[in-house]
Amino acid sequence: MAKIAVLGFGVVGSGTVELFYKNKNKIVEKAGTDLDIKYILDIRDFPGSPFEGKFTKDINDILNDDEVTLVAEVMGGVNPAFDFVKSCLERGKSVVSSNKELVAKKGAELLKTAKEHNCNFLFEASTGGAIPIIRPLHQCLAANDITAVAGILNGTTNFILTKMINENMPFAEALSTAQKLGYAEKDPTADVEGHDACRKICILSSLVFGKHVYPDWVHCEGISSITAEDAQYAENWGGAVKLIGSVKRTADGKILPIVRPAFVCGANQLSSVNDVFNGIMVYGDAIDQVMFYGRGAGKFPTASAIVADLIDAAKMKGTSISQVWEDSKDNSFIADYKEDVLPFYVRVQGVSKDKAKEVFGEVEFLTRNNCPADEIAFITPEIKEKDFDEKLAQLGGKVLGTIRVLNLES
Repeated sequence: MAKIAVLGFGVVGSGTVELFYKNKNKIVEKAGTDLDIKYILDIRDFPGSPFEGKFTKDINDILNDDEVTLVAEVMGGVNPAFDFVKSCLERGKSVVSSNKELVAKKGAELLKTAKEHNCNFLFEASTGGAIPIIRPLHQCLAANDITAVAGILNGTTNFILTKMINENMPFAEALSTAQKLGYAEKDPTADVEGHDACRKICILSSLVFGKHVYPDWVHCEGISSITAEDAQYAENWGGAVKLIGSVKRTADGKILPIVRPAFVCGANQLSSVNDVFNGIMVYGDAIDQVMFYGRGAGKFPTASAIVADLIDAAKMKGTSISQVWEDSKDNSFIADYKEDVLPFYVRVQGVSKDKAKEVFGEVEFLTRNNCPADEIAFITPEIKEKDFDEKLAQLGGKVLGTIRVLNLES
């Protein structure tokens, strides 16, 4: 029998325990060995809980118990999660985690520690919640030369943008609605400023391209400056505004990870991913492109991925040789996003269409209902981002908004 410890009993932790006991017979059958939860670590008390006898406030109870061979870390944050996880791995206990901040900042070190102690550090739940993406990338799609990954990686921002498009809501009202429904935290910064999506694209970039990508190295923009007018133009253009986290290999062999709002054309499946759902596109030489879609967060969707990793860890003999990447001493392998070539959406006041064409060339003009007479919006031809900045300064008028157009082909 393998005994399990769960670190944290918040939303995901409680969901993990509940799901485990709900489906225990099937889980044990799939694991090929008897499993049970022995400890739940939390500093709080839970009087009356059906699991009351399993709680401990001392990590040493878990570290010093040789019966515990599997650990689920669902605490969030780096401290004290990092110390707890590393200590478990050093004692040969495999750890599974939903903690994207921990994996994005400390993944290389924890994977190395797991290898050194012949156990595993698994984190399917850290990136797509219930959506399987980590395992497919290093197993199912292993025959491919993967050139790019792009996705809607945060359900909160996608819900907000959907409200702005479908109901013409201003950003502040859409955010307030998300908070009332429990999709957004009281402090929504990590979601709306793109930090959550940034951590997730760091994990995917590291896994696909084999070198640790730290969040500080990724250009990151959120959605707080997006307006309902921008969303209307995108819809009339035949697409949608989405917060996209992506990474692609550039022509010089570097990689370009980035998080930013983007106009996504209607032909791209990501444009139709709405509400709190996530979608992740993977581009490879043999598959062309495949999409993974589903609920990216929530109590039981995330618990589903946690328990699946526990099953995998229970079956493994030794460390996974494919779910791994090396640490990075510098960011010389990260391309400068200002050198990227792509089209841009521009909304501007007090500029003529002739002036827009004079500065940017053959632009595509966009329309929306009730557009003021002195406002125009257009899509530029492909242009280097640093050159776009220079031309925008030449345009004059009052720039009301600029958004990149998703382009992974160049």
